[in-house]
Amino acid sequence: MIIGVPKEIKDNEYRVAMTPGGVAQLVAAGHTVLVQTTAGDGSSFPDDSYAAVGAKIVGSAAEAWGAEMVVKVKEPQASEYDFMRPDLLLFTYLHLAAEESLTKAMMEKGPTGIAYETVELPNGHLPLLTPMSEVAGRMATQVGSRYLERMNGGRGKLLGGVPGVRAADVIVIGGGVVGTHAAQIALGMGANVAIIDRDLERLRYLNEVLPGRLTTLASNPLNVGEAVARADLVIGSVLIKGAKAPKLVTREMVEAMKPGSVVVDVAVDQGGCIETTKPTSHSNPTFMVGEVVHYGVTNMPGAVPRTSTYALSNATMPYVFRLAQVGAEAAIQSDPGLALGVNTYRGKITYPAVAEAFDLEYTPLSTLL
Repeated sequence: MIIGVPKEIKDNEYRVAMTPGGVAQLVAAGHTVLVQTTAGDGSSFPDDSYAAVGAKIVGSAAEAWGAEMVVKVKEPQASEYDFMRPDLLLFTYLHLAAEESLTKAMMEKGPTGIAYETVELPNGHLPLLTPMSEVAGRMATQVGSRYLERMNGGRGKLLGGVPGVRAADVIVIGGGVVGTHAAQIALGMGANVAIIDRDLERLRYLNEVLPGRLTTLASNPLNVGEAVARADLVIGSVLIKGAKAPKLVTREMVEAMKPGSVVVDVAVDQGGCIETTKPTSHSNPTFMVGEVVHYGVTNMPGAVPRTSTYALSNATMPYVFRLAQVGAEAAIQSDPGLALGVNTYRGKITYPAVAEAFDLEYTPLSTLL
């Protein structure tokens, strides 16, 4: 198979979809890998490192997108829509439920779109979303602590306080992968942390395994509102697989927050779980709602590309290799978890939550294969 690795073009996106090690594995199996020139520079993988393991370095995005399978990190941007075509297999993060224009472009262009974020394991875990959720969760606390600094618009509070001075209050909405990692870092920095989740068994587990100043709260509007009102930093980390995130923190709750408090909504990729949030970029990461700082960067892990590229590639490469070896249809038919990753096929929406988000027709993948 011919596999393309184009350069990412989203704002300040420095990750690349494949490491030289991944390329070497594919080339050794007889596949051709087209890497767009400078695609790996942001992750400190120069063209020479890819050429040394057998990749073909191509000079344009069009050449990389001309492959049979394109492997990316982020969803196609508007300038890339015309590269899509019916015989293309696209393997990347798509987040279609929050991207109506991309959803309709994929229906029009007809590629097979496999979304990292909806591929599942038999136990329901999301193996290709998890590594970036780990990175984003840890970053959320780092970012939040930075914007709590006065010169960045915050209250001027040190997350962990000092002896004799109260530590900051960090509220984490959602106890999944993002929330757990955000809480780990916040607790490690000495903050007072509350995790809110609707799954009581998950809260019991987190209460047992996370050390430090931790409180767990069952999710309901009263608990969320009271917790947000006392927060110095709110981290939104709610996920519903492949669907838009529910708005658990209302505008009224945000308006009740203290001046200089900070909101970091990691769920912004799926529309955000905080009503006042909106997508931002690394070049313009924050905005104010009243006197509350909001951070809504949709590609947070792109800021730490060396770590993120390795973490993502470790998870995606077994799937990339299988798709290259046997082809998309055979791989999908032999792996129900991979089949759940298929969001579009032959111009049809094959993931229910995406169809529901935009009131479009849902077509079961099984009827198309």
